[in-house]
Amino acid sequence: MAALADTFNEIIASLPDDWTDLEVDVRIHDESRYVDGAVYLATVNAQPYSKNDWHWRILVAHRFGHASAAPAVHGALKLLDEAGLEGELAVREVRSGRVEVVQMWGRPESVRQEFRKLRAQ
Repeated sequence: MAALADTFNEIIASLPDDWTDLEVDVRIHDESRYVDGAVYLATVNAQPYSKNDWHWRILVAHRFGHASAAPAVHGALKLLDEAGLEGELAVREVRSGRVEVVQMWGRPESVRQEFRKLRAQ
């Protein structure tokens, strides 16, 4: 079985470049280690399920947004792997094509151009 961190990397690599939000569900196979898993996933604000086949939902942001950054999620999943917690991931939703809205009133054109350049990557 593939490691959770490696599976997450494969998921991220398969997404289009303009993805903005990703919702991933996590399930561990050994439910007796649920609390251990919750401790590792607390750093990415994993949302626990109750009375469900899946244990947690993780919200991931690409370049901006109110969710955990992809590298942070990868790191948390790597901690699960290193602790010997085997499990699986399921992609529940992917959003793409949205643009960050930022107030630019009163800012010089050089700032606006630099902002567009950074966000175009």
